[in-house]
Amino acid sequence: MKIQLIAVGTKMPDWVTTGFNEYQRRFPKDMPLELIEIPAGKRGKNADIARILEKEGEQALAAIGKSCRIVTLDLPGKNWTTPQLAQQLESWKQDGRDVALLIGGPEGLSPACKAAAEQSWCLSALTMPHPLVRIVVAESLYRAWSLTTNHPYHRE
Repeated sequence: MKIQLIAVGTKMPDWVTTGFNEYQRRFPKDMPLELIEIPAGKRGKNADIARILEKEGEQALAAIGKSCRIVTLDLPGKNWTTPQLAQQLESWKQDGRDVALLIGGPEGLSPACKAAAEQSWCLSALTMPHPLVRIVVAESLYRAWSLTTNHPYHRE
């Protein structure tokens, strides 16, 4: 199973790239984590946010592999503990499809992305900077994987 992390935003600060890459490289070959960046629409004083969200959503949905399970990262989503995320990971693997996790831009995800999703995951009730979400998701997934394989990382 491949996991696609599709995130709005490019040109991340070095600390974001370094943090994400650290966890990405740890994933096993049979469950790679792939980052796909969607360019954020230009947001100015008089920007049409609804149109920007729509365009970002179209690009995100176009980047998803065929027959992927779509999971949005969104506030109305479910909060999962690490053991619950590990169960989700196992369930996704048993399903036999790749998984696409969608992270929106500053205003979140488009209605089209939310409608296409089979599941929605809420990392926290806190508002997080979108670049940080990439690292938190990668670490959380790696920790969940380590739990499913009895890898010592989870116990560190």
